Amino acid sequence: MPSDIRQLAVFKNLQEDHARLLESLVEPFGCHAGSVIIQQGVKADYFYIIKRGRVEITYKPHDGNSLTVTHVDDDGLFGWSAVVGSRFYTSSAGAIEETTGIRIRGDLLRKVCIEHTDAGREILNCLANAVGSRWKDAHEQVHSILRQGMEGN
Repeated sequence: MPSDIRQLAVFKNLQEDHARLLESLVEPFGCHAGSVIIQQGVKADYFYIIKRGRVEITYKPHDGNSLTVTHVDDDGLFGWSAVVGSRFYTSSAGAIEETTGIRIRGDLLRKVCIEHTDAGREILNCLANAVGSRWKDAHEQVHSILRQGMEGN
């Protein structure tokens, strides 16, 4: 079994029994600087949490050059398309430096959240809190998006 998922900042307050459910879904990942982790337009399978490293998120409009959207560092999350049930990634992610972390299949995460409603509610709150600190009133907006993604599948 992977190490306690509550060692990750995003899940530090997760109840032990809920953490065990989530740990069964965790896969380690690692890549070297310059590696493409996810590609815009490719099937959205995994959601990622960085333990150590730095990732650049880019978006390429159909009529222009790629734009850097943000950088994700230690304890950061990316690959949200897989969580909310989008079919394809809406942006790309590439490692700027050697990066390690975990990844979780979005379909399996949604299944656990649906089948274990208390755990699902707590996991969604953890995820919403992780991104919600970035902008005003985001927690409720993000929670609503995540909830809709769970219900859509």
